Parts: sequence; C-alpha cells; structure tokens
Amino acid sequence: MNENNNSGRILNAAVIVAALGYFVDIYDLLLFGFVRVKSLTALGYSGQDLTDKGLSLQNWQMFGMLIGGILWGVLGDKKGRVRVLYFSIALYSLANIMNGFATGYADYAFYRFIAGIGLAGELGAGITLVAEVLPKHKRGIGTMMVATIGLSGALLAWAIDKMFDWRSCFFIGGALGILLLLIRISVSESGIFKNVQEQTHISRGNFFALFTSWSRFSRFMRCIFIGTSTWFVVGVLVFFSPEFGKAKGLEGIVAGNAIAICYIGLIVGDLASGLLSQYLQSRVKVMALFLALDVVAVLAYLTLPFTSPAMFYLSHFVLGVSVGFWVIFVTIGAEQFGTNLRSTVATSVPNFARGMQVPINESFKYLKSAAVTGSVISAGYIVGAVCLGIAFLALYGMKETFHQDLDYVEEI
Repeated sequence: MNENNNSGRILNAAVIVAALGYFVDIYDLLLFGFVRVKSLTALGYSGQDLTDKGLSLQNWQMFGMLIGGILWGVLGDKKGRVRVLYFSIALYSLANIMNGFATGYADYAFYRFIAGIGLAGELGAGITLVAEVLPKHKRGIGTMMVATIGLSGALLAWAIDKMFDWRSCFFIGGALGILLLLIRISVSESGIFKNVQEQTHISRGNFFALFTSWSRFSRFMRCIFIGTSTWFVVGVLVFFSPEFGKAKGLEGIVAGNAIAICYIGLIVGDLASGLLSQYLQSRVKVMALFLALDVVAVLAYLTLPFTSPAMFYLSHFVLGVSVGFWVIFVTIGAEQFGTNLRSTVATSVPNFARGMQVPINESFKYLKSAAVTGSVISAGYIVGAVCLGIAFLALYGMKETFHQDLDYVEEI
C-alpha cells in the first residue's frame, strides 16, 4: 500500500503509521503487566520471587527505554524520523517474538531490555513527524488521533491475555508489528526536516546541547516533569490497586482489570484534552485543567470509602480520565524545540517521564513500610502530593506553543 503524506488531510500516511505503531507499542508495554505472574509461574517461580523477578524484569525494560529514548531521539534528528519509526517497530516486534521463547529469567530479562529499547523510539518519532507534516491548526488533532488509537492497544493486550497463554500473547504482539511493516505504507520525511538536513552546518541531534544552555535545559526538564503525575497514578494507584482495595476493606481486586479500566479512561481523557486544546487554542491551559482534575480524582480515590468492587473499579476510570493529557504532554515536547533537536526531545521526554516510575514506586514502597507509615493510603497522599506539586511547578511559566511555527532551529 503506497500513500504519500498529505499535509492537507489529518488522516494521512504519517498519522496512520504513527497511530498503528503506537497501538502495538502500548500493547507490548502493557502486556508484561498482564502476563507477569502466569509467565513467571510457568517458568518455575513462586511466592516472593513472582514479585521480585517481576519488578526486576520491569526495571530491565525501563532501563532499555531510557537508553532507547536517547538513542532513537538522536538518530531521529540525524537520520530522519521515518527511519526511526520503522526500525523501532521492527526491533520491539522481533523482541516480542523472541520473548515468547524465553526459558528462564536471564533470557526473559534480555528480551525485555531489547524490547524496551525498541519501544522507546516509536512514539517520539511518530509525534515529531505528525507535528511537522500537519499545519499548526491541525497538528493537535493529528497527535490526538495517534495517542487515542495507540492507547487502545492496552485493551487488546488485556483481551488477548484472557484468551491465550503467555507465550502466544508475545507472539501475537510481535506479529502485529511485523504485519504493520509488511503493509508498507509509504511515509515521507517532513519538508521541515529535509530543509534542515540539507544545511550541513546545522548541528542536529546533539543530546548534550540540552545541558549547555539554561533555556534549553529548563524547557527539557519542564517537559519531563509535567508528566510526573501520570506515572504516579498508573504506576502506584492503579498497579497497586489490590493493596488499596484491601485497605478499604475490598477483597479480590485484580490489578489487570484496574489497568484496563484506567486505560479506557485514558482514551476518553485524551480525546477530551485534544479537542479542548483545539477549542481553547492552548496546550498550557488544558494541562492546568487536567492537573487540577487529577488532584480531585486522586483525593477522591484515597479518601472516599468504596462499598463495592464495582465502585472501586469505576474510580480507576476517573483516574484514567484525569491523566488523559498524554496527547498534550507529548505534543508540548515536540513543539518546545527547534527542528534540529525536536526528535531528540520528543523521544527522550516520554521515556524519561516513564522512567520516573522507578523512583516514584520505590518511594511509595518505602513510605508504606511498617517502619515509616505502615499505610498505603498515607504513602499515597505523600507521594501524590509531591508528584502533583512537581507537575504544577513545571507547568508554571511554560511557553504556550499552540500557535508555534515549527520551522526553526535551535542555535547551538
């Protein structure tokens, strides 16, 4: 199938490939959370090993994403967004297939690490490409479509986990990515990138340049920190939902179900935040509104008594809606920097933000221990207050980019 980019249409080849690639990306990213217990059990682990090995495997995947976030971002600015888009899809698809053949912890960890590297590249390259090929009054809609379609991959992962054994789940994820590559939708580089590429004197993809100027460094850190609350909600409140449920007197809460319901909320939230951003013609205002909604949702989750599992599960939908600003978050990252550093930032920012989940989770586990608060609720209040406080501080004074012309470069 051959289809060239058409900047006059929102649903062009770049948007389609980026959205479908992110769909498979999210499938793989969330799949491990669904199959963790049954896969490790099948490999002979039990008891505390299920938790310890599971967290270790998750950390290996996260480590791969941190490395991949820098690697793919730099390559996207040096070699092109489209190359990174396709190569990252190929890498995490092959890693998924190999993961289905894992025989023990060592090779399982290796495949999650390689998958993490691959997973790190698709979203940033896709969002950068979409932002550059669409006119500024349409790019918010384009990135909203990428995020909304992509996040629904979580629901497929949840459904596939219910129907197949863990090895087949990984095989299916790999096959989806390979199928996307075989369709061979023709995507062209943006004219903005081509113009900069032709000017050989311009430094492109210099990751360290983000740290040699206060202006660039502060913009970069702001872009990362405004996403902090997302990974508190997903990585703590939702991931540890069985513990929070037990603290409220509810038994039998399944984390996988809470994750799926949360992602339904995320899809709704991304649609709402994307459309609201177009209506208000502002990224910053919408971020502020959703962070305020996040405060309300978190307080309700931690404070309210829930009389039934159904009501408790519903609260995860509300949490998902409240952090449904992912589309605004990744779009801001692409719009804050010039063409010669845009991919570097847009790819590293979401992966560094995801990486915040590790210190957030460790802080939560420390605070909930018997030696400190002895309570998941108290630990949730403390960690949530810090994460939301950081996000609001990062947003304060951030440059509005809705009307930003992206055809410019950073002076390095």
